[in-house]
Amino acid sequence: MVSFISLVDLVLYQLLANSFYRAARKMKTFGLNFEYLSSKKPHQTCSFPSITKCDVRGRNRMSQTIVCDILGVLLKTESFFPFFMLVAFEGGSILRAFLLLMSCPFLMVCDHEMKIRVMTFITFCGLKVKNMENVSRAVLPKFYLENLNVHVCEILASTGSKVVITNVPRVMVDGFLKEYLSVGDVIGTELHAAGGYFTGFVASSGLVVKTKALKDYFGDRKPDIGIGTSSLNDHLFISSCKEAYVMNNEENNDNPNSVTMTMTRDKYPKPLIFHDGRLAFLPTPSASFCMFMWLPIGIFLAIYRILLGILLPYKLALELGVHSGIDLNIKGTVPKKTKPNKGVLFVCTHRTLLDPVFLSTSLAKPLTAVTYSLSKVSEFIAPIKTVRLTRNRNQDGETMQKLLREGDLVVCPEGTTCREPYLLRFSSLFAELADEIVPVAMNTNVSMFYGTTASGLKCLDPVFFLMNPKPSYHIQILEKVPKELTCAGGKSSFEVANYIQKKLGEALGFECTNFTRRDKYLMLAGNEGIVQKDDGRKCY
Repeated sequence: MVSFISLVDLVLYQLLANSFYRAARKMKTFGLNFEYLSSKKPHQTCSFPSITKCDVRGRNRMSQTIVCDILGVLLKTESFFPFFMLVAFEGGSILRAFLLLMSCPFLMVCDHEMKIRVMTFITFCGLKVKNMENVSRAVLPKFYLENLNVHVCEILASTGSKVVITNVPRVMVDGFLKEYLSVGDVIGTELHAAGGYFTGFVASSGLVVKTKALKDYFGDRKPDIGIGTSSLNDHLFISSCKEAYVMNNEENNDNPNSVTMTMTRDKYPKPLIFHDGRLAFLPTPSASFCMFMWLPIGIFLAIYRILLGILLPYKLALELGVHSGIDLNIKGTVPKKTKPNKGVLFVCTHRTLLDPVFLSTSLAKPLTAVTYSLSKVSEFIAPIKTVRLTRNRNQDGETMQKLLREGDLVVCPEGTTCREPYLLRFSSLFAELADEIVPVAMNTNVSMFYGTTASGLKCLDPVFFLMNPKPSYHIQILEKVPKELTCAGGKSSFEVANYIQKKLGEALGFECTNFTRRDKYLMLAGNEGIVQKDDGRKCY
């Protein structure tokens, strides 16, 4: 009981009394200077050269050591709020994310150190360590990559030894920095955990003070290059380096070709093929507010769109769906069948569980879809016939042959969805079953929620996709595969599968890979995508 009272007293002091005291002092000193109350640290006249003056190609820097922060230097943003929000939403719950959003007015009157403490407490208190590891591996890298400073990354890549010192929680950045940017050591704020859960408090060592951490790490040695922001604290931090450069935000805002230009996919230090999470946007405070305002409308809209597909004829459902905001683009026509007693096999790229549904609705004809994994909820609301496969090659082949004799069939040979512009390796089973094969290039675009997940509830995938204000589906029906390029023409099933994968990749502008469903789940969820049932059987 005494320890509980002590804990409550500590929380009240750290998060309330101490913060209000500091806020009062700021208001007394700065009055209503709202620029000071922003998330940015106070700047001063810069005495160090801009990062644009750092020569990347002029000399060999592989023997040199570079030290910098991630906030405002490696990342364009100077606020870490969006990344705390990602952890709160994806690793915690929607309630935790809402509480973090509600803390924004309070954060405005906090200094930088108190902001980090408050956001850390709300985001991590009671959060499973395992959940944070999943978010760090599968969710955060995408948003970090999109916000990287191109020029800083080029400098980082040109040096041999890389050290990042930051006062944000180390667990949020350590994995990304080491895996994607080859950073040797990451010094960040350590969090206290007990019994596999975070307590929400920083460890006894406290928040990292960058100047002190640099001195403790390097001792009497001086790092060769230091990069910081134009804040006073960072001036002290990089003054211990042989060469010091700063990120000049005013200069960057005036120069369209500045160092903060967008990190395009081709410049990523490492390709991003798989990522997880529901949020498709960077959740800044304003964007997060808009999301929570949209949620009630989005849920109603998703239910309405689902009912359209279930209850109405194809043509009417398509028309009302488009009027509800769905952007549907269809190219190409279905070639005529040459075998009256056997259906056409549609081979589709796999973007969401709704691929066969949108194809069936677009063609205004009933199709049967085969799938390896489909929740009972998704199976129940599906307006088309769905058949589960077992991953037993012989048994699945017989099932698909039977379905082709009954009508047209849709198959997604990648075996799982992929959000990025890549195609996974195609299973060759479908090529052995039919001579009339029609490739269908499908792609989607969302603005708020992703309609796929590797670690969440798959039954909600269609709901999240249809909750978007204007979800788009692009369907391009390619020409039927010539008979001489099928198994009936003497080609092997692997050759047929690779040929169709290549054709679909060219149509979409996607890159073909050899990654499989197993690779995806090992990267994102740390497993092979296999769930053990109560009777001991494996469900894929």
